Amino acid sequence: MSWNKDKIPSQQGKRILITGSNSGLGYETAKAMYEQGAEVIVACRNVDKGKAAIQQIELESAGNGSLNVMQLDLASLSSIKAFISDFLSRFDRLDTLINNAGIMALPFARTSDGFESQFGTNHLGHFALTGPLLPLLEKSTEPRIVVVSSLANRLGYINFNNLNAESSYLRWVAYCQSKLANIIFAKELQKRLRIQKSDIKVVSVHPGFSATNLQRYLPGNKLINFLFSQSQAMGCLPSLYAASAEEIEGGEYIGPSGLLEIRGYPKRARIPKIATDSKVAETLWQKSIALTGCDYLA
Repeated sequence: MSWNKDKIPSQQGKRILITGSNSGLGYETAKAMYEQGAEVIVACRNVDKGKAAIQQIELESAGNGSLNVMQLDLASLSSIKAFISDFLSRFDRLDTLINNAGIMALPFARTSDGFESQFGTNHLGHFALTGPLLPLLEKSTEPRIVVVSSLANRLGYINFNNLNAESSYLRWVAYCQSKLANIIFAKELQKRLRIQKSDIKVVSVHPGFSATNLQRYLPGNKLINFLFSQSQAMGCLPSLYAASAEEIEGGEYIGPSGLLEIRGYPKRARIPKIATDSKVAETLWQKSIALTGCDYLA
């Protein structure tokens, strides 16, 4: 039988932080972990929506975990710093960090710090969030970080001369770049943690083509979703597998098992060649430090 959420080991006693978990894939991930007994922190931009999501999960589930909401805007470095300060004051350990939040193919906009919104939110926001949380992850007996990318990373390239739309902006080019940055970040993070002899396992995933509200800017999204997409419950399986499966070693890239990795149960996915380029990874890491001011694992 293919791996599904019924195979998630008990998460009793584990503390799991999931960004963007008030809706979509993050919501389904939070729900599944709550059902397995985890203490789930729903980190999202809108606290009211986060509270509503928690109420809905509790109505739908017979879980025995716990759910808490914390405000986090990944498009704002000041919000990330405030979140980290609050998190460190409340918790002394983190078992699993799931960097799930993301935006897709929006019209041109900049974050409060002047970054192109997709690169700023999808990559730089999570880069700045992850570093300061590493000490809490080190205190876990089985620490993991899951970075949610996208099939779109296959069409991406990292344009270091236009990371933040300094000279031009095409929404889909920017989206693909940001999701390629996700998988490069995950692999480079794992490499640096291993050099430090850390036990933290880092896994990147993609959900295939899943029907979420991210697709609202996709032309003909309703028809395309009907013909090709899988449910959110299926789309979150790679994240759940990466976060919980005992056979995970760290460094894997997980996606759906079906044709072209569009849908299906989780398995190892095909890694884009550029994501294995050490020079690109090093340059992206240093650029990310320079832009966010968040320096770690040097």
